[in-house]
Amino acid sequence: MHFLELFITALLPVLKLLLIIGVGSFLAMERFNILGKDARKNLNIMVFFVFTPSLVYSSLANTITFKSMLMLWYMPLNVLFTFIIGTALGWLLVKITKIPDKLQGLVLGCCSSGNLGFLPLVIVPAVCKESNRFFGAVDICHKNAMAYASLSAAIGTIFIWTYSYNLVRIYSCKSSNANKVEDSTVNPLSAPKSDPEDISKCSVGPLVVEGDKTQNNDPVHQLDIEFAKSDGNETVAEKRKIIEHLRTFAEKLNLKKVLSPSTIGTIIGLIIGVTPPFRKALIGDRAPLRVVQDSISMMGDAAIPIITLLVGGNLLKGLKGSCIRLRTLVGIIMVRNIALPILGVGIIKGAAHFSLIHHNPLYQFALLLQFVLPPAVAMSTITQLFGAGVGECSVIMLATYAFAAISLTLWSTFFMWLVK
Repeated sequence: MHFLELFITALLPVLKLLLIIGVGSFLAMERFNILGKDARKNLNIMVFFVFTPSLVYSSLANTITFKSMLMLWYMPLNVLFTFIIGTALGWLLVKITKIPDKLQGLVLGCCSSGNLGFLPLVIVPAVCKESNRFFGAVDICHKNAMAYASLSAAIGTIFIWTYSYNLVRIYSCKSSNANKVEDSTVNPLSAPKSDPEDISKCSVGPLVVEGDKTQNNDPVHQLDIEFAKSDGNETVAEKRKIIEHLRTFAEKLNLKKVLSPSTIGTIIGLIIGVTPPFRKALIGDRAPLRVVQDSISMMGDAAIPIITLLVGGNLLKGLKGSCIRLRTLVGIIMVRNIALPILGVGIIKGAAHFSLIHHNPLYQFALLLQFVLPPAVAMSTITQLFGAGVGECSVIMLATYAFAAISLTLWSTFFMWLVK
């Protein structure tokens, strides 16, 4: 295919996305207020609990089998690479531009977590339709594209709500604690009292009272006693340190976020997809329980247009501006749209050279696309949960998504030429 044909093929899915985003911004304007603050809040709840889990579940159950899981083993590793490299580049950006403490978690999260959810679900299948059989027969290409994009969305959701969520939590708590220490140093009598609401934001596990450690029904305390009885040398202290670390990890781990509705939908979808009896009962024209699968698929089909409209409504807040520095915006754009894609090309070509991934052009295109996506929309929700950098996040989203309209088209054109 000539460059112009590749460019048009890559441009059309992005244009479709931009049109729906524009409609969302139009509906969210104060003059119309159809997609106002309350409406966006309610739709976000519906998307989080209903539409996205349905979409991820139905896509995985329909497309993922045990054989395909073995073939796609590299994708989770590829997503991990995007998070690790993005975090490293974000850390360099934080040090170079001297970003304030309260925004460091936001910047690291935006640099590390790409929109692995609905953007691949829109772009990759649309490329099959517009590519004039560049990736093979349209129906087979679309089925494979949904499998790649659904697995990408499922893995991305898990990483965002375990990794990026805790990044923002840790840095927002550090900033809050630093401000309290500074205030108490200036005037010790005016030091703020502990606010239960602030504590709940910073701590994702139950508070531990020191006196509780002496209770006889504490299993960790019982283990300490056993270790003390069995051995009195230095290994006792080491074992106690390990137990304390395990205790701290268990208390900090927020299973409600790890096991979010999308994660649960992912697990169920994978179980049904790779288990033949469940698959025969739910998937296919002759499946006895196909009405259940079809109903869930119908709810999942509503996820992409609703999420895209919400992106347009949320981006409108970025037009009001904030105190974020221009160099910070430029740095995030360079990380997500220049540095990450270049490194991603080297990683994917190296993996293909050493036969870690199969030489399927569509699969390689989906892997490459994961390195060039703008920040995840979930970052807006995460910043709202902790009240840290909400306005700044809106500006970052507006700037990065506006630039992504160009970068996604150009990089997608290059990626299709590269995997041809």
